[in-house]
Amino acid sequence: MKRKIWRCIHRLGLGVALAMALMALPSYAGAQVKPGDFITPANAAKVKDITPPGIYWHVVNGMTMNIVPTGRVDWPPPFKDATEKYSSQVQLSRDHKSMVGYVAGLPFPLIDDNDPYAGAKIIWNNTFRPIATDDYDLRMFECDATRVNPGKKPFIINNYIIGHYAGYNLVGRTEVEPLPIDPDFKVSGAYYLFGLYPVIAPSAYRGAGIVRYRYADPKRGDDAWSYNRNTRRVRRLNESTLSIATGFGGSNPDHYGGFNPKNEFYNYKFLGEKKELSVIHAKFVPEHHCMSDGGVSICPENWEMRDDYIVQATATHHYNAVEGKNLIYMDSEAWYSTEVDTYDRQGQLFQNFSYLLTYRDRPVPDARIAIYPFKRIFVVGTFTCDLQSGACQPCYLPGPDVAERECWYINMGAIDKQFFTREAMQRAGETGNGNVE
Repeated sequence: MKRKIWRCIHRLGLGVALAMALMALPSYAGAQVKPGDFITPANAAKVKDITPPGIYWHVVNGMTMNIVPTGRVDWPPPFKDATEKYSSQVQLSRDHKSMVGYVAGLPFPLIDDNDPYAGAKIIWNNTFRPIATDDYDLRMFECDATRVNPGKKPFIINNYIIGHYAGYNLVGRTEVEPLPIDPDFKVSGAYYLFGLYPVIAPSAYRGAGIVRYRYADPKRGDDAWSYNRNTRRVRRLNESTLSIATGFGGSNPDHYGGFNPKNEFYNYKFLGEKKELSVIHAKFVPEHHCMSDGGVSICPENWEMRDDYIVQATATHHYNAVEGKNLIYMDSEAWYSTEVDTYDRQGQLFQNFSYLLTYRDRPVPDARIAIYPFKRIFVVGTFTCDLQSGACQPCYLPGPDVAERECWYINMGAIDKQFFTREAMQRAGETGNGNVE
């Protein structure tokens, strides 16, 4: 019932809908934690059953948590309207791998726990989620390379500054013309375009970048290219290499922004719903180093109880992903995978990818440009760890040490399709200053 609140506002009236919304809020009843608790390694057992294994690993190794009451998250009104208008015509294809009939909004707003294909529908909702439907440009963000060092101050091995992390959707557009589908989709067949470039620092990676195209054709893999300033060459990336550390500083392109490989190249199993702790209303912008685990995570932050869908994703035989399986923890209200745990082919916990969100009408309190007429989700911090080696990479969005303060420009027409060409990536890489001509 809680998945249908957006319909109830129109059908039942505001009073009844509000009552249903309050009933749907995740409860702390029966949990070992309550708002006001402060979690450290000493009392980590309190959160063992309400965090993914990767997050619990972080707490044991020094990350702290402020437990706060659960807050509401609503979708941007244009996204909500598009969901109501188009979702009834969307269905999975005959092989249950791809979608047919999708135009805009959330493809499958009603998830039935007993649906044998619920996992696939949840993943398609993750692809066309409300956070950014048209375009986005994340400017001049920072990441650190560090290692787990419980109880010690951060030791930064390398600091990375990246000029742009950007995307352009050709399908599912809700706020910026052309709506709801870019006419170029009929020519390119691309659902969306993605680019991350140029790396500004450190000098060893300066000018590096990646562009990637995701296609609607279920059998067509992504086109992806990287640029290396030292060789002055653009090279094509094999699809399977995107699941390993081919990004800047050894990052994993298939986990930029959560779980992000081509949907049709995985099999999905819905494992159920569970109340888990996540950061949805982050307190700090910019985020800062965790001072109690060597700086490998971001802490302390406000963690609240959320309703998560848990989906297991396993690569099909022809997609040679490095991991054995992914466990994806999808917030059922924000529709963002706030945590992803991967397991190696021997079944051992391998990597954790965590995403800290905030919900407001601007990415930073003092924004002057990126201000919206409604609240929306922003990612303000991430941390990625190889739990077997202890190598980690927290990222800060916006970065604490750069002049660009607003950082996120979502659905503002701030980036165009020309940004996502190999030529544009190479030009920016050759100058290495973050400017895009």
